[in-house]
Amino acid sequence: APEKAPLSLWRLDCGTLDVDDLGVFSDTGLYAGQKKTLMASCYLVQDGDRLLLWDTGVDRALAGKPKDKQGTFLKERIAAQLERLGFQADDVTYVGISHYHYDHTGQVADFPKATLLTGKGDWEIIKVWPPAASRFEHWLKGGGKVEPLDGDKDVFRDGRVTILRMPGHTEGHQALLVRLASGPVLISGDQYHFTENRKVGGVPSFNVDRAQTLASHDRFEKLAKNIGAKVIIQHEPDDVAKLPAFPQAAR
Repeated sequence: APEKAPLSLWRLDCGTLDVDDLGVFSDTGLYAGQKKTLMASCYLVQDGDRLLLWDTGVDRALAGKPKDKQGTFLKERIAAQLERLGFQADDVTYVGISHYHYDHTGQVADFPKATLLTGKGDWEIIKVWPPAASRFEHWLKGGGKVEPLDGDKDVFRDGRVTILRMPGHTEGHQALLVRLASGPVLISGDQYHFTENRKVGGVPSFNVDRAQTLASHDRFEKLAKNIGAKVIIQHEPDDVAKLPAFPQAAR
């Protein structure tokens, strides 16, 4: 077999969210009244000359401005961070979306030449729900290629980067598995939002399907254990810190 190109993974700063009441993150009343600052992290994967951008953080219009009334902050747009790595926005081959929520899709419009990889169930919602549709207008009008996924996706067809179907948080929610030379990394999407929630297998009250969420928890945990993956909860600052600080890459 031909030698595979090196695989690199960068963590990107795609915003922060101040949550004044974590109550909605448990449908059993576990976190009522608690506060926490959550990351809105996203990631860049390079496989040879191909790039996957995983999630696109909060609204690009917030870049460089003070926190908004909801406590959302964005220091720098993703496109600017890519430029510091030597890439342009148009170099991105794929944009993989864990799900359609605003804090994961806020800068997707900056990558119009990328093929959009989104869960099929999410794509059906995006087409009819105006808040999401406005962010994906380019693809909805046929300006870019879309692959609505109804199962797992081997992104680069070499077995090293896989989008995993894990519905429940949203209709077509997805996670990401990156098999680096140093070991596998399992990136959560919103399968969990913070460490404490993962420990108890919590289900946010705003998830669309409780049974699917619990089934996806089960798959996520068994996969992480069986392959010895480093788990990155995308909203958990302590987990994001497991990866090298930008602009260093994990390999």
